[in-house]
Amino acid sequence: MKPAPFRYHRARSAEDATRLLSELGDEAKVIAGGQSLVAMMNYRLARPAHLVDIGGLRTLDHLHTDADGALRIGALTTHHTVETAPPGVLEPGFGVLRRAMGWIGHLPIRTRGTVGGSLAHADATAEWCLLAVALGAEIVAEGPRGSRRIRAEDFFFGYYTSALDPDELLVEIVFPRPAPHAALTEFAERRGDFAIVAAAVDLDVTGGAVHGGRVALGGVAPAPVRVPEAEAVLAGGGTFAECAAAAAEASDPPGDAAGGPEYRRHLIRTLVRRACEEAMVP
Repeated sequence: MKPAPFRYHRARSAEDATRLLSELGDEAKVIAGGQSLVAMMNYRLARPAHLVDIGGLRTLDHLHTDADGALRIGALTTHHTVETAPPGVLEPGFGVLRRAMGWIGHLPIRTRGTVGGSLAHADATAEWCLLAVALGAEIVAEGPRGSRRIRAEDFFFGYYTSALDPDELLVEIVFPRPAPHAALTEFAERRGDFAIVAAAVDLDVTGGAVHGGRVALGGVAPAPVRVPEAEAVLAGGGTFAECAAAAAEASDPPGDAAGGPEYRRHLIRTLVRRACEEAMVP
């Protein structure tokens, strides 16, 4: 299929992009790698009247660690760039990001798809959305009213909806602290498909013992969610199996063609325990 007619606009800077978005209103969509938007347009699931292309804004393509230890990733950084970052850029504190890239689609998608595009698309099963929530990231948005930082937990509203205003551009994601004991795992019918359930953990480990941590799930709600009941088990010295059981018990996943609620709870128990175990591997 082919997309419905639209007008194409090429942004020359981030400021130019936000100006165009402000002028064009709700009928405009931003395109970067296009790995989600173009497919939706071809199926006529999305029919924007205007496309604002930011693909040439190289200032939004960066990956580096600040002096305070925070990791900054520009919106136009591709998944493959993260996957193939030189040794020392991500390890040891952010190695989970490199490992998680293997779950994203297939290599052609990873070489074109962008970090910012995935976050702005706000798919509840997307790896970057889940990582942002699990690791306490902040999303940086720029618009006519200036720049603002949004906590990942406050950024995702529901199915494909986020806190971005129509005239704002997602420019960067910031991971404020290292997460040396973090892991993400998921289950799909075929490798590269959208996850039925995904789980990510960020464990607080001292002297080889777990004293707490963050547990987040994707595919069980309209947006990626943390599970405080499972986190309480970790903080109380419970086992990984008990943490996983608490996560499953606290969840109310939907049922669809991919599986019913109980099937998803079974996946939650398996994936949360597996993520915890992987997070402890040096």
